Amino acid sequence: MRMFKLLPMLVASMLLTLSVNATFAADYPSKPINMIMAFSAGGSSDVQARIMEKYWNKYSNQRWTFIYKTGAGGALGFAEIARAKPDGYTIGGLNMPHIVVQKLGQNAQFDPKTSFAYICQVVNDPQCIAVKKGSPFKSVKDIMDYAKANPGKLTVGMSGKLSGHGLMFLDFKKKYPEAKFADVYYKGAAEQNVALLGGEVMMIFGNLNDVMRATDQMDVLAMASESRNPFLPNVPTLKELGYDIVSDIRRCFAAPAGIGQKELTYLRDTFRKICNDPEYLADMKKAGQPAEYMDGPDFEAYVKSQYGKAEKALSDAGMLKK
Repeated sequence: MRMFKLLPMLVASMLLTLSVNATFAADYPSKPINMIMAFSAGGSSDVQARIMEKYWNKYSNQRWTFIYKTGAGGALGFAEIARAKPDGYTIGGLNMPHIVVQKLGQNAQFDPKTSFAYICQVVNDPQCIAVKKGSPFKSVKDIMDYAKANPGKLTVGMSGKLSGHGLMFLDFKKKYPEAKFADVYYKGAAEQNVALLGGEVMMIFGNLNDVMRATDQMDVLAMASESRNPFLPNVPTLKELGYDIVSDIRRCFAAPAGIGQKELTYLRDTFRKICNDPEYLADMKKAGQPAEYMDGPDFEAYVKSQYGKAEKALSDAGMLKK
């Protein structure tokens, strides 16, 4: 008899719990969201995220709190995203092919196949070869001739060995072994650019966006893209010049794996709105950011499709993790 009296109370308690949980999910986000950045403030990843933040504030009632975890070509920040609590209140920026080559080439504390819930890709940033204005190198041919005649003397700055820059460098070394470079690595593109402009290195393998913001101080000699880029239409591609090199860096945002579906759907829907906003696209163009949207599931498939290429490049260079 007593059980029957308690039953309505138990049912009421369960309904209250369900109601509270539903309200919590519906109210997401109810507090600021941590945005983890794996590269330095002022670099192209940070610049893009700041533009996106402006439009996030247009579509969401909560703000982002930026947290910088830099170093190891982005690996420290990527790991921080992977081990964050998957409650929807920590997300961050990831770079491809960095996340794949770091998993294959070192003991990365994340797995691109299982550690992340991908929100979307926002940028496809082709790489390029750039020198400081006033450099004696006026063409890629000048660089190659010097590197052949002076083995190991031509310093090239890059952002991390296990990064998009590093992968492009491996491709260059494999296809044109007669040219000998001295590779120098930095925490991020901001430091890389400072090194070039300060004379610490003689050239860089850089991202289009990073050099776009310094074309008054740098000369871009070639783009590592299939076709000329509308941002720099007078700059030839490496392919045009007879060098079979194509390389880009994709930037995306992700949450830790295990995030709730409602929170992930909110994030994906909000990012999609931002990426389709004409004012956002105009700001991206103004900043020299090559916007290219890809949804989360498609980006996850793209990540998995790049393993074969990256594994072969690292294996050929003796850099594959054993």
